[in-house]
Amino acid sequence: MIPKDPFMLLSYVNTQLRDFYDSLEALCTLRGIKKDELLEKMDSIDYHYDDKLNQFI
Repeated sequence: MIPKDPFMLLSYVNTQLRDFYDSLEALCTLRGIKKDELLEKMDSIDYHYDDKLNQFI
């Protein structure tokens, strides 16, 4: 289960991207996360995915 709180979710997702997945697409596909909803939630706390860094910044 992934965290619902946006800041906890940010930490969780960035850790997953760093340790296990080479792209946001792979993370979302393999963990069953709706990419659009994730991007919207991260945008709500002013974090955006950087594909070159493979993390939300």
